[in-house]
Amino acid sequence: MKISYIARQAILDRNHQTFGYELLFRDSPENKFPEIDQDIASSKLIIQNHFQGDIQSVSLGKLAFINFTEKCLVNKYPLMFDKNDIVIELVGHQSATNRLIKIVEYYHQQGYKIALTEYDLDEKWDVLFPFISMIKIDTEVTNAKRIRPVVDRVKPFDIKLIAEKVETNYQLQSLAEIGFSYYQGFFYHEPEIIEGQTFAPIKSQMLHLISETFNKPLDFDHIAEIIGHDINLTVGLLKLVNNVSTGTRVEINSLKQAAAYLGEDKLKQFVTILALSKLTTKKSDEVARQSLITARLMSTLAKESAFVEVSDFAFITGLLSSIEVILSMPMNEIIKTMPLAKPIEEALVSHSGLLGQLLELTINYITGNGDNIQELTESYGLDANFIHKEFVQASNWCKSLGI
Repeated sequence: MKISYIARQAILDRNHQTFGYELLFRDSPENKFPEIDQDIASSKLIIQNHFQGDIQSVSLGKLAFINFTEKCLVNKYPLMFDKNDIVIELVGHQSATNRLIKIVEYYHQQGYKIALTEYDLDEKWDVLFPFISMIKIDTEVTNAKRIRPVVDRVKPFDIKLIAEKVETNYQLQSLAEIGFSYYQGFFYHEPEIIEGQTFAPIKSQMLHLISETFNKPLDFDHIAEIIGHDINLTVGLLKLVNNVSTGTRVEINSLKQAAAYLGEDKLKQFVTILALSKLTTKKSDEVARQSLITARLMSTLAKESAFVEVSDFAFITGLLSSIEVILSMPMNEIIKTMPLAKPIEEALVSHSGLLGQLLELTINYITGNGDNIQELTESYGLDANFIHKEFVQASNWCKSLGI
């Protein structure tokens, strides 16, 4: 069976909060536009193969930015989506023809948000301003100094500017001063290494707590001791006990009793999620969400395939897969502070071993990157439809956590 992919990239606001996701069709593990008709790739295949009923799951409840060509707009593909769920991205246009103006006005009247892409700052596009909500500008192609006049022209229409291909946090700050509201790029994926950086005590404590929950057997005394050092963890643990109790009043005499009452599975989930949330900042919230999805998807795939022998390590490996970004430190330095099993260390540092292959497959599937997804899925007997279904489930699960 042919495997298809979704490339999903976050669009962030000035506070590093996720505003939406651009969803792009890929027909191979190579993260580039496939050599097929753009009209098909931009919407019809997306609708047929991925998003019927799943758009909110895949975009984690945020706005989904989807590319539509003029032909797709004429065929009214966007009407298959709720107007509150998507942003129509106009692609493949060289100029604002009378036909395009009428089409854009139609969708504007229907209540859809529309983003003009491939924008070259030319005044020929100004006729579309009354009908669009956003303009995407490629900051690699367009010099930031040339954008200032555009900011003045769009102000009366309350059009928001989105900067594409933002690579650094410094870039984001500079673009915010010019007038950009949203940002899309890889700056939040790359760790900013600070020489001589050491862990704050709270970060060290949270890392120890995460790794402690994956020891066998669990040391409830030690876990209770770590939780007891943080009031938020303590309150969170007691609330969780209250939520899972079955109508009978449970009298908790100690944190150890509370931890033991939950049982290993619920305790692991609680501790890892809460500890991860304590490590994140506004800048790394999106990375934390992707780590949770990776962890959940890895855990599911491991139980249903030849990866079963590393299933016990799958969740924590996925959870820690982006920890270097969250902590802004190299992975090989971070793992020195954590008593992790050797397969987890090897998977995180070099993607080696069976666990490393599962991690690589999962990350590449979610992002649409990599050149060995098909080979790995076939080698380990994974079905494309099963992977997609579990990816949606993992996204739903992450959304339900409210992180």
